[in-house]
Amino acid sequence: MGREPPGSAIAILVVCAVAQELDALASRDGVEVVAVGVGPVESALGTARALAARPYDAVINAGIAGGFRDRCTVGDAVVCAREDYAELGLEDGTAFPLPGGLELTRHAEADPALLQPFLDGLIPVIVGRGITSAIVTSTTARAFVLAHRFRADVESMEGFAVLRAAQLAGVPAIEVRGVSNLVGERESNGWNFRAGAAAAVATTDALLDLLLTG
Repeated sequence: MGREPPGSAIAILVVCAVAQELDALASRDGVEVVAVGVGPVESALGTARALAARPYDAVINAGIAGGFRDRCTVGDAVVCAREDYAELGLEDGTAFPLPGGLELTRHAEADPALLQPFLDGLIPVIVGRGITSAIVTSTTARAFVLAHRFRADVESMEGFAVLRAAQLAGVPAIEVRGVSNLVGERESNGWNFRAGAAAAVATTDALLDLLLTG
């Protein structure tokens, strides 16, 4: 995100799926938190609606996510440099033929300027990759396939949709995730909503400190 002219107010949109994910995030001038709903369709529509209503300088998609085993643990904070949409295209992950040379947009990337503080270690998190899935993974077999196909660290239901909506609106965006469970078998996934939400809130709060005072 480029530096604003002196005296100008910065407006930041923080998008989550459900309000409870960011209940603990302190209210700030210039920051609007919007709960857009669960899943890629609701989150894309909700983000696009919010961005059409007023101008913003940046979008932060923040909330909980499942973490892939051996890549992160419950309570970790992960910032996604890239987000892939798992179910778009052919099931085996190969190219999807479309007429006229058209190609599906299957991934979105974080804005480089918003990502830089994490790469510089100013905010200690895991910088990795995420996947968006309309289906919550509940088997070890699917978790293995997704983790290796996409080199994913976390799975959410909204990340790609929010980043893509912001991209189309020309607004810099980034995704912050707190790991609330491990992807795979539900009996052993270590579900802890509070730990995931706390990690997402702490990281979002630290990023807002930088953006609003930098």
